[in-house]
Amino acid sequence: MLQEHFFWNNSLLEWLISATIIIGGFLAGRCTYWLSSKILLKFTARTKNKWDDLLVSKLQSPFIFAIMLISFWCAITRLTLPDKFMHAVQEIYTVFIILNGTWFIARLIGCLIQTILIPYANREHTKIDANISILVQRTLNYLIWFIGIVLALHNIGVQVGTLITGLGIGGAALALAAQDTIKNLFGGITLFFDRPFHIGDRIKIDNVDGYVLDIGLRSLRIRTLDNRLITIPNYKVVDSTLENITSEPNRRVITDLGLTYDTTPEQMELAINILKSLPEQINDIDSQVDTCFMEYGDSALQLRFIYYIKKDKDIYKTRSIVNLEILRQFNANKLEFAFPTQTLYVKH
Repeated sequence: MLQEHFFWNNSLLEWLISATIIIGGFLAGRCTYWLSSKILLKFTARTKNKWDDLLVSKLQSPFIFAIMLISFWCAITRLTLPDKFMHAVQEIYTVFIILNGTWFIARLIGCLIQTILIPYANREHTKIDANISILVQRTLNYLIWFIGIVLALHNIGVQVGTLITGLGIGGAALALAAQDTIKNLFGGITLFFDRPFHIGDRIKIDNVDGYVLDIGLRSLRIRTLDNRLITIPNYKVVDSTLENITSEPNRRVITDLGLTYDTTPEQMELAINILKSLPEQINDIDSQVDTCFMEYGDSALQLRFIYYIKKDKDIYKTRSIVNLEILRQFNANKLEFAFPTQTLYVKH
């Protein structure tokens, strides 16, 4: 019955078979996705290395798309269709095949960089910086996609040379309209090669203080101490005063203390000795401290205490511990802190 009814030079049975092949390809893709997600990824998770997990997760999408493309081609080529239509279908199919191959290669090279180059760059005492590895990955990804798109256009008859020449002529006008983008691009390249900070470092740019999340070719993303995400254009980062807090060997803290004017010289010496002995009692500060009887203030005898918090120690917690210990020992030795006072003399 179906063989007796024809539509566009093919029986309904032939159309039904082709539609079944396309649906079967879609179902095969879904099954492949389920098998790779539920079974293959669990198997690769048991291995010690991570490259196989990344390879499966990154390549499953282009592989599934390839299955669907093959099923579509098998379904369409078995039909008797006009030459012009088949020629158009073949050109479109060629574009999809090239783009899918480009997708596969870009994902594969990305996996190799993430599993080999970036872990190597993250090791200590290596000459390759992790930021350079990320730049290499992104540059290669853009280059691969550019080549893939050019090949796809070339295979459907587009004169790529003429197109590139036209883009070159229009490039000057585009550059004038995209000055900020170009400045950001060169700013990003400057950051990659100067390496003033790394991803994960805490930095301070003008009034922005936070941790670096991503260094892109256009902008820098920072997670502030208030847990807010801030994006700063690269050219502003390059032109601004930047402080890398993570790279500091330790944090210097200056504490000024004021004792009352009835403090004796012996008590002042005792206060200085107490401050000098604090590194022996608090492990989070360096042994090198500076303290002195600074000056005669308006209402207090001024002491200055300079100490250094060790790297990677909690700054606020350590300052609190130091201040509490000073308060505890000064009170125990009856050293009184001064507060602003005024004496008023009245003549009768």
